[in-house]
Amino acid sequence: MAASVLEECKINPPAESSPPEFVLPIVFFDMVWYDFPANQSVLFFDLTAACSTKPYFLETLVPDLKSSLSLTLGEFLPLAGKIVHPLTPGGDKPILRYVSGDSVSFNVCESGADFSELAGNHPRNCDDFYAFVPNLPPANRSEKSICCPVLALQVTLFPGHGFCIGFVTHHAAADACTVVSFIQTWALINKTKYSNDSDLRDLSTRSNFLPSFDRKNTTNINGLDSLNWDLILKLSCSVEPPPKEQIEKLKGLLVAANCPRLSTFTAACAVVWVCSAKSAGDDVADDEPEYFGFVADCRGRLKPPVPGNYFGNCVVPVRAELKHGQAKGPNGFVMAAKAIGDAIVENVYNENGILFGAEKWPEKYNELIGKRQYGVAGSPRFDFYAVDYGWGNPKKFEALFVDGNGSISLNKARDCEGGLEIGLSKPKLQMDAFSTVFSQVLHEFLAN
Repeated sequence: MAASVLEECKINPPAESSPPEFVLPIVFFDMVWYDFPANQSVLFFDLTAACSTKPYFLETLVPDLKSSLSLTLGEFLPLAGKIVHPLTPGGDKPILRYVSGDSVSFNVCESGADFSELAGNHPRNCDDFYAFVPNLPPANRSEKSICCPVLALQVTLFPGHGFCIGFVTHHAAADACTVVSFIQTWALINKTKYSNDSDLRDLSTRSNFLPSFDRKNTTNINGLDSLNWDLILKLSCSVEPPPKEQIEKLKGLLVAANCPRLSTFTAACAVVWVCSAKSAGDDVADDEPEYFGFVADCRGRLKPPVPGNYFGNCVVPVRAELKHGQAKGPNGFVMAAKAIGDAIVENVYNENGILFGAEKWPEKYNELIGKRQYGVAGSPRFDFYAVDYGWGNPKKFEALFVDGNGSISLNKARDCEGGLEIGLSKPKLQMDAFSTVFSQVLHEFLAN
């Protein structure tokens, strides 16, 4: 069921405290994601009967969110701006620029869809979620440049039940770490009613959410900005989250097998890889290679390092490889975990530095086009369920950007201390097969 639009508006950062212009260079770490689809996600929140009425929604909840969003954009100013893609030949690189008057699209909607169904932990139709996530506004084109908005938001009421907030972000503007910090800051400002510069300075000293815009240690490292910009110019849904006890037992199997870089992340990814291989069907040859890709945050691993609250993209790609027959075989879980661990050691802990071979990343990515591959978006560090705008923690988080691209989302689980929530999107027959295999694999591993 579609959402009915009640209001379409624009939210500006506070004019009195925002500079007339603010510019960040688009650096190598951002260019890697330049042509990737936008990131779409949605948070669902329960509301009490009194707070889930249309009058309360329009007269209290929405005005509060608008006010706090404006203040938050004042701290995350580039998100109110646009990526400026130069069209003139001769070398200007793209920038992320805010100018006075820039704003973020903010839609207010209402829906009669089944809130409990949407916010459940069982397999659901991915198409049902797109009504609750906005599209990025269209780019503006001139003779000299194309200007692309980087953030849009939508708030939807489910009368008598709750509401949701849908987010869409341009991947070249910010990675998941930055987006999570933005969401957490917005929620904190809304809940605590921070309202002026003094309050926000207090917030800055109390949290690690507010961003750092210092790019001196990420600009044109080893000439990578220029190299990748030249290359760009030439080219011009969920399963039941496994509880902590199951995860720890899975990790125990990997300890016994001496898997490198053992972690909750490694164990979770290995299970998903194995289940994907086992549920793929018999039409895949055993000797066909499979790839499992993910990214590693390198904020603290650059030399010199950048702060943990660095704004933008600051991740490196990591790729593990197995034959299909190995992944679906009797030792698939251990082999997958070892392959992932080895890839982490080779890429993240490389003795030549985390950026060793970075000039070949685009080439390696292009090699995977048409190959069997899976990917992870997210991290066990990302706790979307700690977000509280003042009406309680989310009931459900959904990452729509995994729909149709073979990726999975990974984040902390809501009601399971130490557990993980894994989200994936597949056609129904494949999803049913995956769910069956997932249950069988967990039972098999944990029964031993």
